[in-house]
Amino acid sequence: MARQKRQFSTFNLSFLDIMSCGFGAVVLVFLIIDHSMDVESKELNRDLLSEVNFLEEEILDGKEGLVRLRNTLSDIDLEMVQAQGRATRITEEISEYEALIESLRADGYTEEADIEQLKAEIRSLEQEVKKLREAAPEDGGRSARSFIGEGNRQYLTGLNLGGRNIAILLDISSSMLADRLVNIIRLRNMDGAVQRKADKWSRALNTVDWLTAQLPVNSEYQVITFNTSAGSVLPDTAGKWLEVANQAQLEQVSSELRKITPSGGTSLENAFLALQQLSPSPDNIFLITDGLPTQGTAAPRGTKVDGRQRQKLYRQAVKQLPGGVPVNIILAPMEGDPMAASEFWQLAQVSKGSFLSPSKDWP
Repeated sequence: MARQKRQFSTFNLSFLDIMSCGFGAVVLVFLIIDHSMDVESKELNRDLLSEVNFLEEEILDGKEGLVRLRNTLSDIDLEMVQAQGRATRITEEISEYEALIESLRADGYTEEADIEQLKAEIRSLEQEVKKLREAAPEDGGRSARSFIGEGNRQYLTGLNLGGRNIAILLDISSSMLADRLVNIIRLRNMDGAVQRKADKWSRALNTVDWLTAQLPVNSEYQVITFNTSAGSVLPDTAGKWLEVANQAQLEQVSSELRKITPSGGTSLENAFLALQQLSPSPDNIFLITDGLPTQGTAAPRGTKVDGRQRQKLYRQAVKQLPGGVPVNIILAPMEGDPMAASEFWQLAQVSKGSFLSPSKDWP
């Protein structure tokens, strides 16, 4: 059977074109409308978010302001409570004073009489102060001599420099020449002038000068030197107290000390026995030394003294000290005498004195 051919119609083609154009127009319109709505929605959302953020900031500022107001209110409440407390106390004090005034008036006191009585008491006190000032020495409380160290430093702080009768004991044995045994032996073989300029000995002499410069001017003192024997620096003043106010004599003591050449062994017992010759007994003692004694009142039998023997000699010497008197120790430790610091520290503690073991801070 033969296939029939469709007949071509211009109407069919035009209808299809119309339908396609219409569909395209609808799609175009849809796209245009959707895009514009999206842009408008985004712009609207942005404006809303900005307004929300602004409102949130306003809320935060409001909360902070509220907190500040509450804190301020709390401070004001506290101040009000304190003010009320002060007002109450003042009111009570006023009432007490008023009651006291009424009581005084009832006893016959008048304001003018009270004022005159107070004036009389003031005049009496002024007269008493005047008498005390006239009775006190003009230079009381000041040192009779000065000692200026390097850079105007105050050396050996912590010592108890008070007292009415003050004794200074200075070790002049050969060990005061140096800290090490080898240096002591070397200096002992040199000229006396060289020995007197040895660093350790110079520091000890400067210490005595420093101490005498700090003593109260209205006190008395005595400087006793000791090695195997003991005696006053000024022999004609043995057993006597010297006046700190006598500056010329102080300078003489310093001058005589610088003529001494350290030599011999060490007898603390003889030094402490020399204190017993002073009348009245000292009420403050300063001991400048470098170690435990090497003998008692007499020379030892052997040529050597070990550590135990030195401790025994030291404890025997301490028995000669006057009781109840503070002993201030200024120790320049020497090589080969490890027990000296411990023993002298205990003496300072028991006697309620002070203990110093200076190095570079010597005067």
